[in-house]
Amino acid sequence: MDKSGEYEIFVRVVETGGFSTAARDLSISRSAVSKQVARLEDRLGARLLNRTTRRLSPTEAGLIFYERAAMIVTEIEEAERSVTALHTEPRGTLRINAPMSFGIRHVSPAMPDFMSRHPDISVDLTLNDRVVDLVDEGYDLAIRIGRLKDSSLISRRLAPLQQIVCATPDYWARHGKPTHPKQLQDHNCLLFSYLSTGSDWLFRENGKLLSVTVSGNFRANNGDSLRTAALGGLGVVLSPSFIIDKELRSGAIEPVLQEYLNFGGGIHMVYPHNRHLSAKVRAFVDFMVERFGPEPYWGSA
Repeated sequence: MDKSGEYEIFVRVVETGGFSTAARDLSISRSAVSKQVARLEDRLGARLLNRTTRRLSPTEAGLIFYERAAMIVTEIEEAERSVTALHTEPRGTLRINAPMSFGIRHVSPAMPDFMSRHPDISVDLTLNDRVVDLVDEGYDLAIRIGRLKDSSLISRRLAPLQQIVCATPDYWARHGKPTHPKQLQDHNCLLFSYLSTGSDWLFRENGKLLSVTVSGNFRANNGDSLRTAALGGLGVVLSPSFIIDKELRSGAIEPVLQEYLNFGGGIHMVYPHNRHLSAKVRAFVDFMVERFGPEPYWGSA
């Protein structure tokens, strides 16, 4: 038995005044209690209990040891309760990482509702468009967009991803609308710095993947910056619908080549593999799936 177990037995003996009562409280045999106390005394080299036929009482050394041991046992019990509560009740600080545009437009507005449902959770939300290392950087969960790479992370699909190739009506009037993805090579394409395929935009033709290398005079590491440039008539943007849905509906920008684009991908929540998934992560995952699925409010794929 480890030291904490020995301490718990000794504390219970002192508090109940006997081996038999302590044994019943701990659901072990009286002989096991007696042996553990004897071993503890041998290890410490001091007699801890005065034993008479009627009762047990702590010696001077035993009383000093009891006061410290009782504090240790109480702290261990409180530590166990706090950990158990974290896994049974949503509480504690939830560290989330999300892409900048999606985070501002869709995650941040969801926070008041989520936190009103779970008032014991504090949220630490970090927004950036790079792929973070959840374990090394201490995040509980991240939202990732596109096709997930194989990893040890657990993923939960949040919503479908619909990519749109678009520009303003004025830009199309000046440069002509492409009817095939390869014609984009003749256009000023606005580039996303963190696109996993670099300057290659991916399409699908006749069931096969088609990669088109595009170029342009504007590159940014944020989707809303590219949206603003496209609305200014600068060029053609490949953008997820969750950024440009309002502009598509209003006609401020016009899509092209949609028959070449709808081939999967999604918006996912990912979190480290853990046999005991914390209640705060589970609560957030369930909340977000309920809020955005199965078809998100910004338009269906």
